[in-house]
Amino acid sequence: MSRPSPALFFETISAHQRSTALKGAIDLDVFTAIGEGCLTPSALAGRCGAAVRGIRILCDCLAVMGFLTKDDSGYGLTPDTAAFLDRRSTHYLGGAVGFLHSSMLLGAFDDVAGAVRKGGTIVSEHGTVAPEHPIWVEFARSMGPMMTMPAMAIAELIGASNGGDWKVLDLAAGHGRFGLAIARANPRARIVALDWEPILEVAVANAHAAGAADRYDTVAGSAFDVDFGEGYDIVLITNFLHHFDRDANERLLRKAHAALKPGGRAVTLEFVPDEDRVSPPGAAMFSLVMLATTAAGDAYTFSEYEAMFRNAGFAENAIQRIPGSEQSVIISLKPLIPRQP
Repeated sequence: MSRPSPALFFETISAHQRSTALKGAIDLDVFTAIGEGCLTPSALAGRCGAAVRGIRILCDCLAVMGFLTKDDSGYGLTPDTAAFLDRRSTHYLGGAVGFLHSSMLLGAFDDVAGAVRKGGTIVSEHGTVAPEHPIWVEFARSMGPMMTMPAMAIAELIGASNGGDWKVLDLAAGHGRFGLAIARANPRARIVALDWEPILEVAVANAHAAGAADRYDTVAGSAFDVDFGEGYDIVLITNFLHHFDRDANERLLRKAHAALKPGGRAVTLEFVPDEDRVSPPGAAMFSLVMLATTAAGDAYTFSEYEAMFRNAGFAENAIQRIPGSEQSVIISLKPLIPRQP
């Protein structure tokens, strides 16, 4: 039997040092500089506009953390770091720091004990789901690249490349990447993006960049309040339901159900923990984010989601975990024949 160790306590209580070191490296563009061939502290200091001592200490820490390699020739990028933190990479994710380390988001964790006592965010009455909260503009600007792979996975899962004249509703579209992935896979698909007006400006810019602006319409407002229209083949509900309680989710899902054609599908992307609520780790831990930032949100299990969808009229709910991601896709069918009450 192993002896008790304080290692986990020290690693966790000081974890902010690791995340801020990573942010510092991204701010200084250290990973791009190494990718360009600046491998020594002196070369990196000149390229990044920093002190040699500072760069050495930072890069040594990044090597300990697993973001860099180090040998006699200097520092190097790991395959993951080269793919996601070298600014020249098409998969660059460093911009996500703008949202993940925003003062509005980090501030929600200043008093976790208070949130636990209350059972929800103590930042404000509604937290990050307050109407037109400015954090979602930063989210749309910063988090789009991180959602590229899940968006492509969804397009593949629903067979977008084999689809016909699809009409797709993208609820709380944000950056718009999910609808645009379908538009790229299916040149006959038309996307309707719904979100607050300032956020839609980001989505529309991305639609222009993707060459899909002529098939991209918008509806401004709250998904709980505005009219969706009808006749949709697909309704995308990505990273949204976790912000609300079950009753609110069922109200939204009934609207989505009514907007779909018979045989249409709701496609949901979420953090879905197992029934034990402690695995897999990333999905399970996401519930803490909801506790700190929302009044009633949660990381719901599949059985909870399935109950919500069935209560809203959907059938044949199926879940698929996305490889290499903490998230899962739930595909829910609107029956061809209405269910009898």
